[in-house]
Amino acid sequence: MANAKVSAMTGAAPEPKKESRLKWSRIARNWQLYLLVLPVVAYYILFHYVPMYGIQIAFKDFIATKGITGSPWVGTEHFNRFFHSYFFWRLIKNTLGLGLYSLALGFPIPILLALLMNEAKSAKFKKFVQTVTYAPHFLSTVVVVGMMMIFLSPRYGMVNHVISLFGGRPIDFMAQPGWFKSLYVFSDVWQTMGWSSIIYLAALAGVDHQLHEAARVDGAGRIRRIWHINLPGIRPTIVILLILNIGSIMGIGFEKVLLMQNNLNMETSDIIATYVYRAGIQGAEYSFSAAIGLFNSVVNFILLITVNGVTKRMGETSLW
Repeated sequence: MANAKVSAMTGAAPEPKKESRLKWSRIARNWQLYLLVLPVVAYYILFHYVPMYGIQIAFKDFIATKGITGSPWVGTEHFNRFFHSYFFWRLIKNTLGLGLYSLALGFPIPILLALLMNEAKSAKFKKFVQTVTYAPHFLSTVVVVGMMMIFLSPRYGMVNHVISLFGGRPIDFMAQPGWFKSLYVFSDVWQTMGWSSIIYLAALAGVDHQLHEAARVDGAGRIRRIWHINLPGIRPTIVILLILNIGSIMGIGFEKVLLMQNNLNMETSDIIATYVYRAGIQGAEYSFSAAIGLFNSVVNFILLITVNGVTKRMGETSLW
């Protein structure tokens, strides 16, 4: 300690050996915490960083018998092929349109649900609403799409029976390109809004109740208290989740889209993820599909960096 004080007074940097010794002693004292973190670190290293070695096949003409290292380099040939393909603009339009639609509708609804549940006075009613809204999260994607096909069937579906009762004609929702995005987004909101509201409820629990009491004394109603106390209180959480959502706007999973997709709605249902599946798995064009996937990841990365930088300049909470 005396040496450290002397070095601080004289302006000299502390000895590297002592710094290293202090660092390892702190790690040794808290080894239990580092042991708990170890499985998570190992997971990310094994399943997220090690596979990045295979990204190079996007710049190669991958031949399975020669392996990754033995396959010849082709540079940006696969990227150029994708950029000049007939499907490029359709894939970009559908992927970006579906991502923006999901963000515009699916992001604010969990916030609204959390605010409403937070204002519920009856504990039993609150638990009931939480159970009903959380339950769809535990349904598999296959089950959800199967339910949609049953309810929206033009012959036996409940929705078309209601339409027929009011004098309308049955609609084949799953085969109409114009209905695809709305069916995808609304079913996704129904399935995820309850589970997504948990983090906002946790943030609302941290809002100081004394602020509400002071606002009541000043005559503020419930709406004003929500607007001026609750929303500013959870704004950092909202900003962080908004950044993460915008950063994955092009990363729409292919499972649900693939299950809802058919030859009739392909015009609006074909996205980058399903195209990569067709090209890579079904067509065995591994290098081409890797190039498309890398392009998609780079776009998401640029969006994430840009939005994070904008929020940081605005003085809001940012990821880094």
